[in-house]
Amino acid sequence: MTRLVLDLDAKARSSTQPILQAEGVTITIHNATFSPSAKAKLASGERFKPFILTQTSEHSIAISLPTGSFQSYKILTLANPHRLVIDVVPPQASLTTLVTEPLPNRTPSLPAPPQPAQPQTGSMKTVVIDPGHGGKDPGALGQRGTQEKDITLKVALKLRDLLSKQPGIRVLMTRERDEFIELEHRAKFANAQDADLFVSIHVNSHTKHSVKGIEIYHFGAAKDQRALEVAARENGTPLSNTGVGWEYIVADLLTSKKIEESQDLAWTAKEAMVTTLHSHYTLVDHGVKTAPFYVLRFTSMPSVLAEIAYISNAAEEEMLRTGLFTTRVAEALGDSVKIFLNSAKPSTR
Repeated sequence: MTRLVLDLDAKARSSTQPILQAEGVTITIHNATFSPSAKAKLASGERFKPFILTQTSEHSIAISLPTGSFQSYKILTLANPHRLVIDVVPPQASLTTLVTEPLPNRTPSLPAPPQPAQPQTGSMKTVVIDPGHGGKDPGALGQRGTQEKDITLKVALKLRDLLSKQPGIRVLMTRERDEFIELEHRAKFANAQDADLFVSIHVNSHTKHSVKGIEIYHFGAAKDQRALEVAARENGTPLSNTGVGWEYIVADLLTSKKIEESQDLAWTAKEAMVTTLHSHYTLVDHGVKTAPFYVLRFTSMPSVLAEIAYISNAAEEEMLRTGLFTTRVAEALGDSVKIFLNSAKPSTR
């Protein structure tokens, strides 16, 4: 099956009709235009077979399926966030080809960094750890000048070392040093490695320095203004552009299975953090939340983003500067990964 997901900023109004001379099917979305990034992709000649996407008028988009390109199709309209999903079952003759050929947008855009040597087995699970920010992007800053990018890398390296000792787990990182990696490249790297889990590590910040605590995110619509602000900061986008205007993507990324597993992983990570840290620190548990983080939206495996503390809070900044706290955070995240992998059903991705 091939899936086209159109991310929308409002509920879709669509109509479906056969093309003349029985040339296939056309789905028209009314009162819609492509985002600038989507227009650029189409103008560059990029195509997403079997779909043909065109802006048929100033306020209408057409998605065409030529005859012979599909056996059957299904249209789903989803909310929170608004999406139009088109699932296409290919012709039986070409089914094997479509299943086995990798999608063009899953080609890795950055070279795989050196990784610790690990045994290769058929049951190996791949975990991609994503230390937020890096290089020219310091992330959030503490009152003492502590940089988010340094803390996330410390925790990520410790988490890598812990998980690498576990049999059956292959650990990869989007960065292993202080370097800038685009969000798009982080997601593409995880997809190209066919990862089973994606864990992005970040440090929170707030204009009110009294705010502190942990929170774990999985992808979804922001339920409140604060969650949207956090996503805007981590995405590096204006607040007005964070919740809407996502470009289209052809891939089976937002299956109900991925959403359910991401939610399970988020709760497992949150509970592990609380269990590990509450006896040592005054911990404020902000719970599990949803927000439109780029790296969670465009990874095809269960994925979470952990905000491990508030660097804007003086007490938590001091904790973040200690090796013991970052070790305990890494241990908690490592425990959650092991619990999730041990309890997860065999993947059908």
